[in-house]
Amino acid sequence: MRAFGFLSFGHYGGTPAQGGLDARQMLHDAVDIAVGADEIGVNGAYFRVHHFARQSASPMPLLSAAAARTQRIEVGTGVIDMRYENPLYLAEEAAALDLLADGRLALGISRGSPEPADRGWEAFGYHGSTDPRGADIAREKFDLFLRAVRGAPMARAGQQPFMSDAAPGAGLRIEPHSPDLADHVWWGAGSRDSAENVGRMGLNLMSSTLLTEATGESFADLQAEQIDRFRAAYKEAGHTGSPRVSVSRSVFPIIDEQDRMLFGVRPGEGGDQIGIIDGMRSTFGRTFAGEPDQLIEQLRADAAVQSADTLMLTIPSQAGVDLNLHILQSFAEHVAPALGWKPNTEGPVQGDPVA
Repeated sequence: MRAFGFLSFGHYGGTPAQGGLDARQMLHDAVDIAVGADEIGVNGAYFRVHHFARQSASPMPLLSAAAARTQRIEVGTGVIDMRYENPLYLAEEAAALDLLADGRLALGISRGSPEPADRGWEAFGYHGSTDPRGADIAREKFDLFLRAVRGAPMARAGQQPFMSDAAPGAGLRIEPHSPDLADHVWWGAGSRDSAENVGRMGLNLMSSTLLTEATGESFADLQAEQIDRFRAAYKEAGHTGSPRVSVSRSVFPIIDEQDRMLFGVRPGEGGDQIGIIDGMRSTFGRTFAGEPDQLIEQLRADAAVQSADTLMLTIPSQAGVDLNLHILQSFAEHVAPALGWKPNTEGPVQGDPVA
């Protein structure tokens, strides 16, 4: 395990008197958790993106705020729902943020998970999907986004280009342009087939918190096979870089009695779960909670954790800054070093260009 970070769902709701967070507090807490995690030496601060829900949504303001107040930690998404995005505007925003953050952006993108709204992307002005899940427009828009961040021309200069030295009719790329941004793009894959497609595209793989498959194998083994197929497809497509791979887990080290009271797994809990998502029988990963030695043994036996280079810890973000930093500190001190991790002192994990 070369890196670990936290993945926040950014839940809020209810009143402070009821123990809930409003949106303002959730956002401030998210930045403060990122700042504390950076000081601990955690490698990444990643945030889910949902629409029409009481969760974090438009990610760029949050990522910008987190990047501005940290020095080394990678800031990113897990994942942006491409159905709701203008691909060229997203390319501009992402390039600007990547440059401002000195290459610390890790942009996880996918079709997106189920949302509360029925075809909610149409309320954002994006029509034309013939797929009830919107996968067709998500793919089309992502392909355009990827070409844009790779510097392909997106428009043609006019006959008298204003504020440009381009020749009339010359191709114009999106500006600003971050030369390394394409290497910081991850695709969130929820199946083995989609992971193979990520490999063919030459991107990093962000394996989903659930898999839209249920074969009887454990979640970890399904995910490990997904990662193997991704890497094989990457090589078969002729890519020569070293793509990164992340998996996410809920991991709660039990260090003291408060931890035991909050996170102790009850009998019958802690196994994989099977459910229906988007009409598909899906597998959800288990929650790990226990003494550090027990967690180390379990995570060493997790085939997907061992195959990935980055582990994202899903955190109970609505529980406040102090508790979440306690979880991250406990993992960093008592579990992660035994898995091969060293505190982040230099910046994001670097690999060879993936594209």
